[in-house]
Order: sequence, then structure tokens, then C-alpha cells
Amino acid sequence: MGFLDTLFGRTKPVKPDLDQLFGVPSAALTLEAGAGFLPTGLGSVCFAAVEGAAFVQVEQQVRALLDADTERGGVPVEASKDGYGYSWLLARHQPEELPELVNDLHAVNSELEANGFGPQLLCSLTCFRNAEGQPLALVYLYKRGTFYPFAPMPGGGEKRNSPLELQINAMLGNDLRLEKDLTRWFPLWGAPGL
Repeated sequence: MGFLDTLFGRTKPVKPDLDQLFGVPSAALTLEAGAGFLPTGLGSVCFAAVEGAAFVQVEQQVRALLDADTERGGVPVEASKDGYGYSWLLARHQPEELPELVNDLHAVNSELEANGFGPQLLCSLTCFRNAEGQPLALVYLYKRGTFYPFAPMPGGGEKRNSPLELQINAMLGNDLRLEKDLTRWFPLWGAPGL
């Protein structure tokens, strides 16, 4: 960082640290003990698709990698696009298979990054739910290398449970690298898995 960067308030971008995803299973134990949230077995990765054969080939490689266990009873990955044109890959596991789900999410991010498509990665979600049916996602922001909780109100609509998000954020401070800038806690309405 130079003097002018400091003067104009520019900061160096944080490098993504995909290994942060491996902190989710320990955070899940904290979530269960502190707030009664259990993994649903659902997780997704959001990215901006680009035109071109190279990207299509990488996307096919990622899907083939995640679908490798379908012959042994695994569920194939689901691809979708949201209303903003972003692509999502949804991975499904049994709720008790959280480490395997995290491995899948890490594999998607790593494969896209290794093939030069890291800038297209936006976020990854790991989904939870409590006994009252409250959904919760731990959202990993690829470009920030941080997590934040997203808790949409049950029953649809576009309302979020902000007090719960703040409570979960305070609870997970020792488990995950959390996003301090609350303006970056983007709502992910209709995200696959939630």
C-alpha cells in the first residue's frame, strides 16, 4: 500500500482463503449448542457464468466431479439461474454429512479458481434450520474471504430476521472469519437450499 492509497482510503483486496470453508463443521457444533440450528445437508455455490467454451468445459468438469458418487446413491448436483442471471450449483447430502458437503463446496470453488474463473465466484452457502423452521445460511463471500449469517423469515417473502443474524454473528466469532462490514451482508432471496 502506498501513501496515495492510504490518503484516498483504498485498501488492498483480501485474497480468498477457501480453506476457511473447512471451519463450517466446527461452527455447526456451536450453532447447534448455542441456538438449536442443525445442518440441512444443502449447500450451494453462486457464480457469474461467462460466455465461451472454456467456461462451459470447467462447469461440466465441476458437475462431473460432484456427480461422481451418484452411482453409490448420491444425489446429482442441481444447476439453476436466479432472477439476476447468476448461476447456482446446489449440492445435497444427508444432514449428518456436513464435512462431505463442505468438501463439495470447496471443490467447486477450487476448480473454478484453478481454471482462472475465480473472479466469477460470488459466494457459497451452507444451510441450517432450527426446530421452529427458521432457515439460516452461513454465507462465504469469496472476494472477501469472510462469512456472514443470513436468516430469511420463514414462510417466504423478503424479510430477514436481523436480530437472529446479529446473535449468530456474535456466537460464531471464535469459529469463522466473520464479515465486519454489515453493508456486505447481502440478502440472498430465493437462494437454492434455503
